[in-house]
Amino acid sequence: MAGIAAFLKNAWNKEPVIVVSFGFTLFGGILPFVSPTTKYTAMVNSATPYTYPVPVRDDGNMPDIPTHPCIPKGNNLEWLKKL
Repeated sequence: MAGIAAFLKNAWNKEPVIVVSFGFTLFGGILPFVSPTTKYTAMVNSATPYTYPVPVRDDGNMPDIPTHPCIPKGNNLEWLKKL
């Protein structure tokens, strides 16, 4: 650990701009994995359908299609409203 500290101190004394740029790169690489925004983005993306619902005429033989577009069907998004 002392060797790393000595290396960083020496690098900071010689080229502080390069040390800062490597620090930003390291921070930018780690941030998406520890950010709470990543969790909620994944949850919203999993609840969003891939296809937009197109209205169809119900001929009485379509059990998987709701009778009205406002009838809730699919994943419950109450967790999103409570944020």
